[in-house]
Amino acid sequence: MSDIGEAVGTATEGGLLARAVSSKAGTDGAPVPLERGHFSENACLNCGTTLTGAHCHNCGQKAHLHRTLRAFLHDLLHGALHLDSKIWRTLPKLAVRPGELTRRYIDGERARFVSPMALFLFSIFLMFAVFQLAGISTPTDLGSDRTREAVAQARQQISTMQERQGELESRIGSGELSDEDIRAAQAELKELEDQISAVSAAAAVPVLRELIQDQEGQRAEGVGAVPVVSDGKGETTIPLSADDDAQMKTGTTDVVWLDQALDKWRTNPGLMLYKLQTNFYKFSWLLIPLSIPFVWLLFAWKRQFKAYDHAIFVTYSLAFMSLLILTIVLSGLAGLPLWIISFASILIPPIHLYKQLRRAYGLSRFSAFWRLCILSVFIIVILTLFLQALLFLGAF
Repeated sequence: MSDIGEAVGTATEGGLLARAVSSKAGTDGAPVPLERGHFSENACLNCGTTLTGAHCHNCGQKAHLHRTLRAFLHDLLHGALHLDSKIWRTLPKLAVRPGELTRRYIDGERARFVSPMALFLFSIFLMFAVFQLAGISTPTDLGSDRTREAVAQARQQISTMQERQGELESRIGSGELSDEDIRAAQAELKELEDQISAVSAAAAVPVLRELIQDQEGQRAEGVGAVPVVSDGKGETTIPLSADDDAQMKTGTTDVVWLDQALDKWRTNPGLMLYKLQTNFYKFSWLLIPLSIPFVWLLFAWKRQFKAYDHAIFVTYSLAFMSLLILTIVLSGLAGLPLWIISFASILIPPIHLYKQLRRAYGLSRFSAFWRLCILSVFIIVILTLFLQALLFLGAF
């Protein structure tokens, strides 16, 4: 699947997930006039209950149903992107008055706003969909610039020689050449094969040199691994130096699963970084249970605040931060000056957290400020734990 296809698919998946966990209630608390559809006049087609309004009071299905392509496209857009009146009431509150949004949702105004989990899931998937469209991803080639340039040049030379090989083989097989021309073509083919082998070996030298230097650095620290390279006929072990034929052994921790994980990171760090990126959005929800205990510590002696309150606070906050990252990235791609992006990245998160803390928990300025300071330290701890969890998950 192309990057664009994956991006669209990711955004759609995020919207559908958000739709699945969002509340099934109406968009607001106001009564809706009765609107019966052409499918049924008096009873719900889903459960058979007598209809008394725009929705069945027993199962929640709409009374007015359609069977047109236009209605299907409307449902697809609405279900995939979750663009209804609730999103436009929620986003401004989340951006400008996050504490008020959090408190009103906790106090029971659920139908008016998008649920925090729905907004969080949608923002995470949307963020990574945009990253895929913009081509923003973790590097998979971790070698030096000189090494990458040498390998790229070698690949280009090999490709040119392989094209020449194909031409010669076609001429030989055509039957149009004389015996003398065939012998000359075969000799040129043999020479091309030798040149391809020589170029491949030359390209491997800087890669091996860089790998050996890394292993020597590890050996100086008492930890190392034997560099192994494939020559097309089998795997060949390269010693660290001519004076030392003894092969280094991979450092072990005597814990089998941990040694296997470390070996994967040493063997293919590019692949592991890619898995780290993909696991970030797959397991981003782990930030919520990791954060709740730390927020609870800020209010441990205030029994009026429950774990549910902290969960709503954390989830809305994470949703905003995801949307903020997305906005900053898009602003950078649009050419916004770096100093503006830097100031926004530094100032907006703490200001937003301060406003959300103060209004959601009814705190004074001083109480909100000292909790913000402690929470900033907690955030570093939470992100460290989350990163460690991703490293663990990426190794298996």
